[in-house]
Amino acid sequence: MRRVLSLVIFTFFVTYSTIATGQEKEVVQKDIPELLETYNKMTVPYLSVQNLKTDYDQYVILDTRKKKEYEVSHLPGAIWVGEKYSSKRMPELAKDVKIVVYCSVGIRSEGFGEKMLKDGYTDVNNLYGSIFSWKDAGYEVLDLNNTPTDNVHVYSKVWGRFLKSGVKVF
Repeated sequence: MRRVLSLVIFTFFVTYSTIATGQEKEVVQKDIPELLETYNKMTVPYLSVQNLKTDYDQYVILDTRKKKEYEVSHLPGAIWVGEKYSSKRMPELAKDVKIVVYCSVGIRSEGFGEKMLKDGYTDVNNLYGSIFSWKDAGYEVLDLNNTPTDNVHVYSKVWGRFLKSGVKVF
């Protein structure tokens, strides 16, 4: 009986810790604009998905999500750089090239963009609403074989509710 009780307490603690910390804490925002207003400081200028679509060939597009998220789908031509900024992992880019960073909704990419700006890059933009807004606008995402897909890795069920179209992958 004591073992069962210990297991129940341990399970509760692990579950509660996962929900109450990091990005899994309760997210009560109703939509992406409210989410970005709550979590972002607007330290990296936003670029709308429509403006990126119009001027796509003018930007270097950096995917700042986990590798498994990128592998499910990514924006066409996006370069995976990971969540943690490291000048050693960055592709060789001129400091004044036009750059767009994105993640799932635009929170992680803001932090990445801040570090790029501190490292001397001068034209860094955060894709407003990131891959979720891109997909919701009806724009194409590609899988690892560069084939169009409806799949979008949504990080978790908590964050997945902000994607309104496509197939949610966890």
